[in-house]
Parts: sequence; C-alpha cells; structure tokens
Amino acid sequence: MDANRTPGLIVAAPASGSGKTTLTLGLLAALRRRGRAVQPYKCGPDYIDPAFHAVAAGRPSFNLDSWAQSRNRFEALLGAADGADLCLAEGVMGLFDGIAAPGDGIAAPGAWGNGSTADIAAATGWPVVLVLDVSGQAQSAAAVALGFARYRDGVTVAGVILNKVASERHAMLVRDGFEQSGMKVFGAIGRDEAVAIPERHLGLVQAQEDPNVATRLAVLADLVERNVDLAAIEAVARPAHREPHTVAAPLAPPGQRIALAQDAAFSFIYPHLVAGWRAAGAEIVAFSPLADEPPDPSCDVAWLPGGYPELHAGKLAAASRFADGMRAFAKTRPVHGECGGYMTLGAGLIDATGTRHAMLGLLGLETDFAARRLHLGYRSATLLAPIPGYATGRVLRGHEFHYARVLAQTDEPLAEIRDASGVPVAETGGRRGRVTGSFFHLIDTAETTA
Repeated sequence: MDANRTPGLIVAAPASGSGKTTLTLGLLAALRRRGRAVQPYKCGPDYIDPAFHAVAAGRPSFNLDSWAQSRNRFEALLGAADGADLCLAEGVMGLFDGIAAPGDGIAAPGAWGNGSTADIAAATGWPVVLVLDVSGQAQSAAAVALGFARYRDGVTVAGVILNKVASERHAMLVRDGFEQSGMKVFGAIGRDEAVAIPERHLGLVQAQEDPNVATRLAVLADLVERNVDLAAIEAVARPAHREPHTVAAPLAPPGQRIALAQDAAFSFIYPHLVAGWRAAGAEIVAFSPLADEPPDPSCDVAWLPGGYPELHAGKLAAASRFADGMRAFAKTRPVHGECGGYMTLGAGLIDATGTRHAMLGLLGLETDFAARRLHLGYRSATLLAPIPGYATGRVLRGHEFHYARVLAQTDEPLAEIRDASGVPVAETGGRRGRVTGSFFHLIDTAETTA
C-alpha cells in the first residue's frame, strides 16, 4: 500500500509503566500472524523498544520525534510505510508528556513540538488507543480516559485497552464506567507476570540478548488474540495527514566506508541514520569488539555507537586484537564514539561492582557505574571541532541517556551541549587528535528547517 494511504494507530498511555510496550508487541505479533504487514514506529528517543518491534513485525522500526527531528525528516520517515497494511506507533511516557510548553524549550532551530506522543498523533491524525492500568480503580478509569480524550484538540482517542484487570468482576465494573462515558473498550488484559519482558537500568533487556524473544512474542500474540478485538482496532486506523515537505537529505555519513561496531555492547544507533548513510552511498562494515574483532583497515572512519560496555567491561578490556586495531586505526583516520562508545574510547571504566577496567585510552575519560547517576533528556550540540560527517560550528540535535558518573575528562571539549531549555550541561564530550566522543546521541541536524 502507498504510504500516503496506509492507515495508522498510536498505542499510548497516561504514564510510563502502563503496559504500552507489552501491548504494542502483542499487537504487532498478532497482526503479523494474521498476515498483516505492519510498519512499527516509536515516539521519542529509544533504542530498545524499536529493536523488539522489528523482531515482532519483521520490519525496521523508526523513531518519530517532534523535538529532535525536523518536520521534513519526520515526513520522510512516514514513507517507510510503503507496502505496509497498517502503521502502529508506540508512544513515550504519558500521552501528553514532553518538555517545556511551546515558546519555552522548543525555540531551537528545527523543533516543531515538545517531543510528546500527542504531537505525533496531532501531526499524523492517527487515532490513539489508550492503554489503561486499572489497578486499584473501577468506574473511575473511564473518567481518566475521558479527560485524556478531551485534553487537546487534534488528538483523537479512539478507545482503550484495559490492563492489569484483577478479575471478571473487576472488568465488569470498569466496563460499566466506559458504557456510561460512551468510550470504546477494545479489550481487557489480566495480571500476568509470565508475559513480562526482562528489564535493566536503561529499560528492557535488548532483543538480541533475549534467547526466548520468539517464545515471548508468541505468548503476547496469543494473549492479544484472546483478549483484544483486533478487527475493531484495525477498523479505527486512519491514513496520516501528510504535509507538503522538502525531501529531507540523508544525514551526512561519517565516511565512504564506515567501520561500525555492532554487538551486544554496541547496538544503540538509530535505523534512520544507518539507512541515511547507505542512501548517501556509504558502505557499512560491521565488526564486533566483544568477539575481539578490530575495525576493517580498509575503512576510512570507525564509529562506536552506544550500548552496554559496562556490562562487558572485563571482556572488552581483554580484547587485545580489538584494542590494537583501534589504536592503529586512530593514528591515521577519524574515530568517533557515542555514549557507550565514548566510554570505551576513554582511559578506564569502573563497573557496578567497583572494579576498574582499562579501556582503549584514546581519550582521557574515566567513568564510574558503581555510584550511578541518571543523565536524561534532549540535547542540542554545537560542535567546537569537527566530527566525522560534520564541521566545526554545526548544530546537532539528539539526546543523552546514561547512568555513568564522570570522574575525569582531560581532553579538549568537543561541543557546547545544552538541554531542551537551552541550559548548558557539563558533559561536553572530548577530542584528542583524530578521536572524538561524547554522551550525545545524534538524531538530526538543527539546520534543516521544518
């Protein structure tokens, strides 16, 4: 089906922890089982949920973001739905949760919203299916849903899926409230810890690390097929409102032939970046630091994305072929690291047990996970020096999400980095010779106008 005519829906909730991801994965797996080609999306910055989406749907899942992406980039990503029967987007946090109100935090170039799921719902016109955790309430759940349905013009709440229902009697009481409100109930899911997906400090355990992911998805598909009216869900989906837009140029590849670290320690890179690099003619050569593989010496740049180096610090510290290859590569060609990649380029990393592991030593960064501190939020970065693909002075948009505490950073700062309110943050990244890195995760450039 043409992307302009592909109907879509958004799975959202009043708050994090309501069951959005569980229900989204169950819907994707159940619809795929029925022969539907479903294009998954994730609202806001996130690496882990989209990886599960991709396994469940059999198609790459792309992030949609009203703060970090230009409107042109956003419109271009809606084109991924070509050939799909349905688009299904998972929301972020609560439906209306974002940064500061328009006029405060979104004044930076390129931003056209506050990063909320509601922005995506309003921009696309996709109806919202609200997942409600009804623990500890009955008829009052309908009042919550009704408030969400009336809160913002341009956002349509098509109905709800009740989650964590305690019993048949509980479900009857909750449904009674919805009958009075006139809102549609698409289904009700009982409390079932067996369908929980393992978690860790940045969210779910990665899809590639879960040996039981196929079984879990099958169980979720069964759960949804038993308890949710899938035909009614599909019936309320609507094609996106597409705005005229300039074709968004692919984000500049960091090189023509890119050595990209890819394994369980280095997996946090957005699919639209990789797709954009390939569209611009770049070739990507993957290598695994955990398998002690060095970057291919025929490449002209090495890129270490984020991930979980703290969980594999001992193995990385012992990977001598990887270390020797990276150090040799950095003598003649640029190397860049994002977040986990940045920490690996540093001098040392203290894991959660308090053990220090020597890293590559290409930068002077020392990080500590024994005394964790959450760093989270949107970021804009004005480069004080070039990184692969972008010149000094370029403004980039993205986010920061990690628990590492910086003990030392002895290199020249890489960028002036500000949060969504425009306040400078301490994590400036570092540069030394041809090596650069920061905790900043790239999503888009700020110069592309909406």
